[in-house]
Amino acid sequence: MNPKVLGILNVTPDSFSDGGQFTGVDAARSRALEMVQQGADALDVGGESTRPGSLAISVEEELQRVLPLLEAIQGEVDVPISIDTRRAEVAREAMVRGVRIVNDTSALQDDPALSSVIAEHQLTVILMHRNGTPETMQRDPRYLDVLEQIRTFLEERIEFAVAAGIPREQIVIDPGLGFGKSIADNYQITGNLDYFRALGVPLLLGASRKSFTGIFDGSAPEERLPASLAFVARAQRSAVEWVRVHDVEETVTFLKALAAIEEPQLIEEGIS
Repeated sequence: MNPKVLGILNVTPDSFSDGGQFTGVDAARSRALEMVQQGADALDVGGESTRPGSLAISVEEELQRVLPLLEAIQGEVDVPISIDTRRAEVAREAMVRGVRIVNDTSALQDDPALSSVIAEHQLTVILMHRNGTPETMQRDPRYLDVLEQIRTFLEERIEFAVAAGIPREQIVIDPGLGFGKSIADNYQITGNLDYFRALGVPLLLGASRKSFTGIFDGSAPEERLPASLAFVARAQRSAVEWVRVHDVEETVTFLKALAAIEEPQLIEEGIS
């Protein structure tokens, strides 16, 4: 079974790959509609860059970035919308505008009130592992056992979420590639995705265009599709439920081809 595709839409001036491209409402709305047309199963809207070395912005600035887009696409797209935020106030305002998923890179650690908002409004939450803060996380990250430490962290955050009133079936976990990981860590994690299956919740993998996908050819972020698709292939092989990507159209086509290789009858049946 192929993973679902979560399309990335950053309305930030400084995200590592698409920063500045979609800061205008019209451009962001057009991109949202385009990704849905290309086959995205959901969209992930982000107003605060969490690239390595980035600094936090105010809640007010984050709201000013994301709310106009959420209002522009509310009722226009027929797929779920996710808000990539660490903050309860942003999640609360986003929920009013149709958002049903919260993608929290801090796994409910940065804002104690966020878990209550998610539980009260029955939202789905993505809990990601992050070692350190975006400003510091890539300063020589080290682990005694990267797989075990990430799994233990995610297990603890799942239990925290459940205790806060979030049903287990509304929790997704993300091992956090690139968030406080060495290059080798990212490849080791991806090669051992089954290690996280014992946690009993859906898994998301986000490798798209990240720096470790450019190590083979020194490519710029927008040129890292080949290696990014290798991570998608591994996710599919490991029955990961979600992949988070910039290149929606290419990823959807790639996954259709993989499915047809495994089940050739899909070609005769037609692949929509």
